[in-house]
Amino acid sequence: MGKRLLPPQDGGGDHIEPVDLKKALEERYLAYALSTIMHRALPDVRDGLKPVHRRIMHAMRLLRLNPDQGFAKCARIVGEVMGKFHPHGDQSIYDALVRLAQDFSMRYPLVDGQGNFGNIDGDNAAAMRYTEARMTDVATELLSGITEDAVDYRPTYNEEDEEPVVLPGAFPNLLANGSSGIAVGMATSIPPHNAAELCDAALHLIEHRDAPVAKLMDFVQGPDFPTGGIIVDSRASILEAYETGRGGFRVRSKWSQEDQGRGTWSIVVTEIPYGVQKARLIEKIAELLMARKLPLLEDIRDESAEDIRVVLVPKSRSVDPGILMESLFKLTELESRFPLNMNVLSRGKVPNVLSLKGVLQEWLEHRRDVLIRRSKHRLGEIEKRLEILAGYLIAYLNIDEVIRIIREEDEPKQVMMARWSLTDTQAEAILNMRLRALRKLEEFEIRKEFDGLSAEKKQIEALLASDAKQWSTIKWEVTNIRDKFGPETELGKRRTQFADAPEHDLTDIAHAMIEREPVTVVVSEKGWLRAMKGHLADLSTLTFKEGDSLKLAFHAQTTDKVLVFTTGGKFYTIGADRLPGGRGHGEPIRIIVDMDNDQDIVTAFVHDPKRKLLLASHDANGFIVPEEEVVANTRKGKQVMNVKAPDEAQRCVPVAGDHLAIVGENRKMLVFALSEIPEMGRGKGVRLQKYKDGGLLDLKPFTLDTGLTWQDSADRTFTRSREELAEWIGARASAGRMVPKGFPRTGKFG
Repeated sequence: MGKRLLPPQDGGGDHIEPVDLKKALEERYLAYALSTIMHRALPDVRDGLKPVHRRIMHAMRLLRLNPDQGFAKCARIVGEVMGKFHPHGDQSIYDALVRLAQDFSMRYPLVDGQGNFGNIDGDNAAAMRYTEARMTDVATELLSGITEDAVDYRPTYNEEDEEPVVLPGAFPNLLANGSSGIAVGMATSIPPHNAAELCDAALHLIEHRDAPVAKLMDFVQGPDFPTGGIIVDSRASILEAYETGRGGFRVRSKWSQEDQGRGTWSIVVTEIPYGVQKARLIEKIAELLMARKLPLLEDIRDESAEDIRVVLVPKSRSVDPGILMESLFKLTELESRFPLNMNVLSRGKVPNVLSLKGVLQEWLEHRRDVLIRRSKHRLGEIEKRLEILAGYLIAYLNIDEVIRIIREEDEPKQVMMARWSLTDTQAEAILNMRLRALRKLEEFEIRKEFDGLSAEKKQIEALLASDAKQWSTIKWEVTNIRDKFGPETELGKRRTQFADAPEHDLTDIAHAMIEREPVTVVVSEKGWLRAMKGHLADLSTLTFKEGDSLKLAFHAQTTDKVLVFTTGGKFYTIGADRLPGGRGHGEPIRIIVDMDNDQDIVTAFVHDPKRKLLLASHDANGFIVPEEEVVANTRKGKQVMNVKAPDEAQRCVPVAGDHLAIVGENRKMLVFALSEIPEMGRGKGVRLQKYKDGGLLDLKPFTLDTGLTWQDSADRTFTRSREELAEWIGARASAGRMVPKGFPRTGKFG
């Protein structure tokens, strides 16, 4: 009968099981999360490997791809890994294999690759059918002792084979090569370190079990990236990162100034931060150059061959190289931050964020387990061999009888076992002995081997019985590794240096990122802002929206900061380069900053940090504030003058001279010394002039010796000397007297 095409008559309803959706989702998502955490994303603290890397190493060992053997095609290795151990895509396995061979990704590569394995520019490796690989010496250290029952094995995914749960890991691989991965709800990010330093720290930890992380940092100064670079973090922040297992490291490119002759120079970058693709980095800098975001830089060239050499050409010889580099560090990946999150599988089972000390301790404990297991394995082998040797000795002492039994008896094995109380193994060994072993010398050889193995057995039993002996053996092993990858070897030399970031003025760096050009800032009555190119002399040609007109205009440079003071007593800071261009009518200030709808602009001007400002409200309250204290770093602005409605901020003038002339709406004028006004960072201020009704109309700081000047409506200038002003000079907060003759009708000083 063929396949059934029709559904069963009963509708097949019997096979449907109702499932609680919430429970099913929870169970299945948890299963997925656990699988990702345990089998894909987090490394094991003991050997520093994720399952895919461990399986690659194990498969390469089975294929006998030792450092002293020939290479094998990567396709063969990937096939072996995929077919036997790792039921995932061949591309993911090959990507992992390629990374293990890249000397710019791995501080101590585990795979020795032949062929194109990609480069620091971000180009991909050749296909696996073209490339070949074998293990490196570091990989053999990770595997050493694996055949001596050093670690547990578990069945592979199809239960046809076995794979190691963890590698013996004679090398502190987790920290030496680092690791990164994203699981479900957790991630890991560990930078590479220097193996010799890690070994020194581990040796110290064996001697002093309670050594603090700060002491271990005498040995492990910080990460050691394969691509070099300079770490510019303080020792305190590095210590905190190592103590908590979370933090980050700021890594900068290594650069030097190269003299080009005749006063010209260029900057050469020879090392870039870890994980940054060189081609992408240069592309990004070129884009910034095109967008005119790097006014100090003229050109960038990539002159790299095997080593990195990126040449930066400055705009002119007068450029400060430090400022140029600071602007590049701020805008590009010439400086990058490598996060530290030491989230690893502790004891191979529990995800945990460990400190530097925690990681080293767990590695040392693992090494101790490996030592004990290898010793017990060796002990078992010795005991087996001693049993056989004892049997041989009996056979030699009774050789003629043995030969007779073998020749004449039907069951020689049973007879021999009964005759000399031999074990099954001993009898089997005697029967399997070759005739050529019946030489005279052989007995001497057997006794020698027996004595040697007995002595070794005693040593191993003593080792297993003594903690101190175990730790001294581990110490000897770690010292050997340290010597193998010490600072005097090519591979072990420290590559990443440490330095403090040079101190530069932040405003200088900010200016270095903006092309310096002259502009005219235009502010309309209704609060529309724009920046016209160049310094305009004639403002009569400016156009405005209907019902709007010019409030004020002033000259500036694109590198300047523009300060805007509002009726609510707030200061806003806007970079002149961020102002909308001169086409059209600009943009309303409320789009550029978060300004309340019920507030208006009092004034706007170019920021000069050396000046002081006099602020005054309509009710004639006022105070002096240093201009550098009013700069706001956010869109919200900075509240400097406290005013309560209906009062509002009305005046903001630079302080100059020694006296202040103030005029109210009642046309009364008062002159008093500026020293009577307090200097504050924020507040309401003090009363400057007293009124029965109305409020402040205008004020002007001046120097009493040179006199007070004003302009009338016909642009004529009047000056009143100290003597002529005598009757208006009084104390602060007085009412003052009616203005002198010739004072403008507007009541303003002009």
